[in-house]
Amino acid sequence: MSVIVYTEATKGKIRKNSLEAVTYAAAIAAKVGGEVVAVIDAAVDATLHADLGKAGAQKLLTVNHASLSAGDARAWAAVMEQVAQAHGAKVVVFSHDLGGKDIAPRVAVRLKAGIVAGAVDFPTIEGGKFEVRKTAFSGKATAVYSINSDVKVITLLPNSIPVGSSGAAVSGSAFDAKLDGVSSGVTIKERKTRQSTTVPLPEAELVVSAGRGLKAPENWGIVEDLATALGATTACSRPVADMHWRPHHEHVGQTGVAIRPNLYIAIGISGAIQHLAGVNGSKTIVVINNDKEAPFFKAADYGVVGDAFEILPKLTESVKKFKASQN
Repeated sequence: MSVIVYTEATKGKIRKNSLEAVTYAAAIAAKVGGEVVAVIDAAVDATLHADLGKAGAQKLLTVNHASLSAGDARAWAAVMEQVAQAHGAKVVVFSHDLGGKDIAPRVAVRLKAGIVAGAVDFPTIEGGKFEVRKTAFSGKATAVYSINSDVKVITLLPNSIPVGSSGAAVSGSAFDAKLDGVSSGVTIKERKTRQSTTVPLPEAELVVSAGRGLKAPENWGIVEDLATALGATTACSRPVADMHWRPHHEHVGQTGVAIRPNLYIAIGISGAIQHLAGVNGSKTIVVINNDKEAPFFKAADYGVVGDAFEILPKLTESVKKFKASQN
């Protein structure tokens, strides 16, 4: 019996989401007595393979095909199906990110497997019981799902568990996937890569976000200064993205990106339920707003009532001084 994991790399390293998925798979394998098999595009630099082993992978399969590097979901679904069948997999794990959301349901259909999307904790496995916990009602409640199918597919919500580091390094071996005739029917004409040195929002542990309280896009410098000082990723509310003050990939909330950072700083955001639905999994929430009646304060761990244009420069300077004192 094996637990199969879909993994990815970006910007010269294995994605943190993938390492979390491997750690999650390793916990399942430890309970059911199986082996963790990670699957990755053969185009990924082999020097990165060791990180997957440290996170818990016991075997690594590399697959070489042009459609995989292009992110073809149908091709990847076929690969994951073939790997699962070849290794007698009972559980297939993905990260609950754009790739996982696209590929996992296809794999579940191919394997006739039950699927839980967006797990937030390790499953409960006792006897014949296999239960997976996830959030419900925009994060206001927790639901427990029982998967009764022979094969199970799970996507893990990013930042739900820490990455493991007790495993041994692993090297990859080629897997000969049969992909003739498998096509998404989509032709990629151009790819544009966003140039950014920050961690992608779904993986970020520190996030600085702002809303209409910044009054205009030209005022965003104080938000970026604080984010740079903290080493954080920037985000925004939906109205800000809709007004094109900030790019849409920074929009967090129910209709944007759902995140679970260790620290979420919300500046000039009222805290509508649609926004809270995407950020209420954050470990610590800090709210800065000049309206003491702002709903966001009810969800905050720490709140500051005041003018962001006065508070942020002082906070940024304090962060810089603190970091300097640690060197």
